[in-house]
Amino acid sequence: MDLFSRSWAALRAALAGLADDDLARPSGCAGWLVRDLVCHLIIDAQDVLITLATPAAEEPTRDALTYWEVGDTPPTGEDPLDALTVRLAAAYQEPWLLKFHLDDVGSAAGRAAELADPAARVRTREQVLTVADYLSTYVVEWTLHHLDLVAHLPSVPGPPADGLAASRAMLEKIAGAAFPASFSDADALRVGTGRRAPTEAEQAALGEVALRVPVVLG
Repeated sequence: MDLFSRSWAALRAALAGLADDDLARPSGCAGWLVRDLVCHLIIDAQDVLITLATPAAEEPTRDALTYWEVGDTPPTGEDPLDALTVRLAAAYQEPWLLKFHLDDVGSAAGRAAELADPAARVRTREQVLTVADYLSTYVVEWTLHHLDLVAHLPSVPGPPADGLAASRAMLEKIAGAAFPASFSDADALRVGTGRRAPTEAEQAALGEVALRVPVVLG
């Protein structure tokens, strides 16, 4: 629960410090500018609020690892939902409106998570998870998108170290293999999820693990 809060607070703080021109820069998400990424995060925050307000009585059907729909083809930005996000972001017109909406709904999502019972069960995507497992998936979500944010904005602070380490550990469990110790957590996440191709040296270090990546989380 604390890691969710720290990861989300760090991402929101990084976004709050962006200049208007930064929102028009490319992000680490294929086909998206930073403003499109911000719009996606607004939708993510709304999902957190909706899910935490959707209790379930049944036993959990997924956990923090099995929650994900796993693929091996990185997004290209041409998916209809990705394109919709671009149109929604453009509709804000003024950058400050986009940042204000994220701060508004993002703050509410953060408070709702802090108040939630970790053992409670919630329903999302036709599955049931504990609150703790559900919020753990968002540590990965926030961390990956924080890396997307700073991909072309190197002066912007990156994600917290503990969020990076936890996300790497979860990705390795999902992939069923550990990344080489020579990989930083950030590089393991970027290469492991197909956000960038490995260098020749990284490809050699990956060995048989290269057959298991990218692991695309959806």
